[in-house]
Amino acid sequence: MCKGLAALPHSCLERAKEIKIKLGILLQKPDSADLVIPYNEKPEKPAKAQRPSLDEALQWRDSLDKLLQNNYGLASFKSFLKSEFSEENLEFWIACEEYKKIKSPAKMAEKARQIYEEFIQTEAPKEVNIDHFTKDITMKNLVEPSLSSFDVAQKRIHALMEKDSLPRFVRSEFYQELIK
Repeated sequence: MCKGLAALPHSCLERAKEIKIKLGILLQKPDSADLVIPYNEKPEKPAKAQRPSLDEALQWRDSLDKLLQNNYGLASFKSFLKSEFSEENLEFWIACEEYKKIKSPAKMAEKARQIYEEFIQTEAPKEVNIDHFTKDITMKNLVEPSLSSFDVAQKRIHALMEKDSLPRFVRSEFYQELIK
């Protein structure tokens, strides 16, 4: 059996990380449009995500919003975050975007409960990292759900992705391969 990774030389560990990233890219190739399925929604026939131009991809370095608005960029970003086991923030952001499209008050209340249970409540399966103040505001907003119930939390998560996840993505193999 394996005696542990500590016995391996540092260069071997670095190479193993590179291989893992490349395998992740192959296994989660953003060319397939079904990578980005709206949270808890039935898959529709999504438009095929086209590879962006170099200029478009370069704009993502400075703008998370431009990245999120591009299907290929969104799929690439999601694949990257999955490779780091940190996709919950993006999944929460997507769930909030889908929530804002709901018209029926009954469906809105049900979706709000699902989002809360999956992402907001303490010990949620995909709990996002928001401060207590934001969590309290969100919980108060859910007493009578509205289209803006998750706005404060979504803005906090957007800012977190912009300051933390986006810079890591831009330095990653995923992005570097894309802009080559």
